[in-house]
Amino acid sequence: MRQDHQQDCIEVLIDKARDGQINRRTFIQAMGLLAAVPLALRSGISWSADKPLVVVNWGGDALNAFRSAWTDTFTKNTGIQVRIDGAGPTEGAIRSQLASGQPSWDVVDVESYSAIVLGREKILQPLDYNTIKRDQVAPALSSDFGIASYQFSYVMAWDSEKFGENGPKTWADFWDVKKFPGKRTLYKWMNGMLEAALLADGVPPDQLYPLDVPRALKKIDEIKPHVLSFWSSGAESQQLMVDGEVSVGAIWHTRAKLLSEDTDNRVRWSFDNGFINSSSWAVLNGNPGGTQPTMQFIQQALQPEGQLKLFELLGNGPSNSATEKLMSAKQLEANCASEENLKKQIALNAQWYADNYSKALEEYLTRLSK
Repeated sequence: MRQDHQQDCIEVLIDKARDGQINRRTFIQAMGLLAAVPLALRSGISWSADKPLVVVNWGGDALNAFRSAWTDTFTKNTGIQVRIDGAGPTEGAIRSQLASGQPSWDVVDVESYSAIVLGREKILQPLDYNTIKRDQVAPALSSDFGIASYQFSYVMAWDSEKFGENGPKTWADFWDVKKFPGKRTLYKWMNGMLEAALLADGVPPDQLYPLDVPRALKKIDEIKPHVLSFWSSGAESQQLMVDGEVSVGAIWHTRAKLLSEDTDNRVRWSFDNGFINSSSWAVLNGNPGGTQPTMQFIQQALQPEGQLKLFELLGNGPSNSATEKLMSAKQLEANCASEENLKKQIALNAQWYADNYSKALEEYLTRLSK
């Protein structure tokens, strides 16, 4: 081998090692073939196996749930340690990680539209769909920079002591304070709420997008005097309904399920006319753990066994539909992403949110404050 070619091969190997594309053993073996073991030992590469991958989620019960569903199995299979950080991977926090010049996060659990936005800004790296099998999820659940980790829904819940079995079934019902009197609660951060307003105003489900934001805000003005609180956390929405402060709420299906269980079915709900959304795995550019381990982690997290475990712990719907084969009939009824429940719901359009969320949210919050 020519000396200049040999040097080039060494440089390629070092670059791949620093990027996490090959592990320490492969690197040493390959450098040995190039008669460059001393150089390999002096390379100063910080191996991802020497420090844990940092996976960032939203904290709370999800910390232990992620460990149980995903990270313990990944470590057992690969030997790579994983640390779950519940700091909350908002778009601003992820931007700050990159701006620091020394990001400490590897994999983040983000809104699917945020993966598109941050990918366009080159803050996230493209996913390696040779390692990650993209066809494990539906086409709408992946982008170049994110792939769905789990799914969840915004649903209508109501107090059966006030409405019995015949609670609101449509968003027009939700807005009908004469037929269904009492205070409401809606989501402060907007997802699904503009869609609900437009459906209540008569827009057909298949004509929702692109959302008519002014029309939706005008419809929200109608219901606002009857909204006790625009909830910002799942715990808040749950407490409002447990205490009977609101009669009807637009809340996460995971909280609705808990409410039904905790109130002996006083609070009832259904997936009818709900909005299904997804969260996505994404990887920061320049992440400290390297590219390949993060892609391996995401591929592991898409397997049905782990997704079923997360469903059992938190109630989130799997992104991999093959998980349904492992579910009981009762579990399928509670799975927001089951074939039957998907038919009842409308999927939020991640591309619309990627293109419009920031501006629309500002208008929404301004309207709420008036």
